[in-house]
Amino acid sequence: MTDPGMSVAPYWELTFDADGDVDGRERDRLLEGVTREGVRDLIVFAHGWNNDRRRATDLYRRFFAPIPGLGPAARIGYVGVVWPSMRFCDEPVPDFPRATAAGPPPGPALDKDTRVALLAAFPGRATVIDRIARLLDGPPPGAAALDEFGRLVRLLVEVEPSSPRTLFAADTVAEGEPPDEPEMFSRPAAEVCAEFAGALAGLPAAAGEESFALPGALGEARSGALELLRQATYFEMKRRAGTVGERGLGPAVGRLAAAAPDVRVHLVGHSFGGRLVSFALRGLPEGVRTVKSVTLLQGAFSHHAFADRVPDDARAGGVLRGLYRRVDGPVVCCFSRFDSALGTIYPMASRLAGDDRSLAGFDLGRLLGARWGAMGHDGVQGVPATHACTLADALRAPLPASGCVNVDAAEVVRRGGPPSGAHSDILHPELARVVLAAGRIG
Repeated sequence: MTDPGMSVAPYWELTFDADGDVDGRERDRLLEGVTREGVRDLIVFAHGWNNDRRRATDLYRRFFAPIPGLGPAARIGYVGVVWPSMRFCDEPVPDFPRATAAGPPPGPALDKDTRVALLAAFPGRATVIDRIARLLDGPPPGAAALDEFGRLVRLLVEVEPSSPRTLFAADTVAEGEPPDEPEMFSRPAAEVCAEFAGALAGLPAAAGEESFALPGALGEARSGALELLRQATYFEMKRRAGTVGERGLGPAVGRLAAAAPDVRVHLVGHSFGGRLVSFALRGLPEGVRTVKSVTLLQGAFSHHAFADRVPDDARAGGVLRGLYRRVDGPVVCCFSRFDSALGTIYPMASRLAGDDRSLAGFDLGRLLGARWGAMGHDGVQGVPATHACTLADALRAPLPASGCVNVDAAEVVRRGGPPSGAHSDILHPELARVVLAAGRIG
């Protein structure tokens, strides 16, 4: 399929809804097209937090652009996964025009573009979103207002008990224990907002920019409340990513394997898209071995997701424990210490989302180094024989043919202001070369 707006061909898209149901016509065009086009290697890329199809395809166009010149001998096809996620529009994204000015907007606490994104991401919740916006934009929120705010945020991300998404929020699981209710929803909202505000205040500002946290007591309350809303929506995006991966992309890859068994599939995911493609491994039909590599770019899920055991809790393990073995090749995790979304805010949000089954208290240093860290901040943890290397090393010598590989990409993934830092700084030809190296393409 040729798309005149895309930088590569052949290119297809696969669109999924929040419950993982695929657009059947798009899937069928892909299944028929890979054979017609003589595709040997198929790169399937899943975006992370993204507000619409246009922005998703723009990401794919830019990331894929250098690949034909890097693997000219390969017969490569490309797939862009489109799924319903969202990004707060106050977060700067390197290489993309900003929807709003850097940092929190000077007027209303919830900018217009983010309101529109919330309405699109949470259809049917317009009344809740309007009340949330009014609370953020109104007088200084006291304890009563923050309690109401917390209740509304919980209502915003609530799903029906029958929804499959209820099963996909956790990155780690403990034997014999049901998932806990997210602490960010069960604790007093004022306490949670204060913790988030404190973390924001500690984030370094980008060169030439102000701190992302608003000053003073009023600013602290608004910053913390806005961050609670942001992290609650990202909790839902994380839940959706797992759902779409296991219920949607995994079975679609299985259908592809049946229709075109010689096509080598390479899964790539950014941010929550990394969680999506990883959960796709859990959704692969038994015996399918067509996935030849997985590349995670600043993966926004637990660094223990593939581990048999989590530190400090002998009963708990990763929800994807051992599933890297379903890849007939390596799982390559690119990470960067400059990703403040995953290095500071993610560990706290993970703790407040219930991934703290045995530890008490809050020690940021311990969070980063042990329990609640993210793939995109320090790589895969808890998997024996995981190989570690720099980006330069990964591009200089062949990568391992199997198992997990951590690639420190901080030499290129380093730009971006608070609160997300370099989380979205992935448009580098070096990272495209990592995808080719992981899959031994060309």
